[in-house]
Amino acid sequence: MAVTGWLESLRAAEKTALLQDGRRKVHYLFPDGKEMAEEYDEKTSELLVRKWRVKSALGALSQWQLEVGEPAPPGAGSLGPELIKESNANPIFMRKDTKTSFQWRIRNLPYPKDVYSVCVAQKERCIVIRTTNKKYYKKFSIPDLDRYQLPLDDSLLSFAHANCTLIISYQKPKEIMVAESELQKELKKVKTAHGSDGDCKTQ
Repeated sequence: MAVTGWLESLRAAEKTALLQDGRRKVHYLFPDGKEMAEEYDEKTSELLVRKWRVKSALGALSQWQLEVGEPAPPGAGSLGPELIKESNANPIFMRKDTKTSFQWRIRNLPYPKDVYSVCVAQKERCIVIRTTNKKYYKKFSIPDLDRYQLPLDDSLLSFAHANCTLIISYQKPKEIMVAESELQKELKKVKTAHGSDGDCKTQ
């Protein structure tokens, strides 16, 4: 029932779409004023970016909060080259999904794979990363499972390590796969403007 509820919220949202630079960009406006923006690969329909913003009690829009996609370099454009270089040595956390898995990448983690422990914390509904050398700790939720009110399953979780990058994968439950397929059908109904056609309108 919860899966259907979130899907219906997406269907009911006011949507506009734009095709630009090989990406299908979709903007959702929900009745409560919350906004979501997604970008999909035009050819594969793979989700590349998802971000959110909300209105304050006074009606001011917040900054976009990135959920999926690569974040901008910390402080880019406001720091000197030396400071940017130093910040790039810190672990960089990002989410980049595949068709069948939610996936997170943490760059700049040079320790061997046997140092890491990755597990599900059921009570907190999140994934926890620890290292035996106590050099890195992080916990994060999977907003998709929260929106669809699905449980976290330890057996769907796996991780790998290569090139100083820890890659954590969580296999998408079948309910999510079905819902994402239904959403793609819904998005095909949305009129799409093209980035090069300034006079195109969407509804």
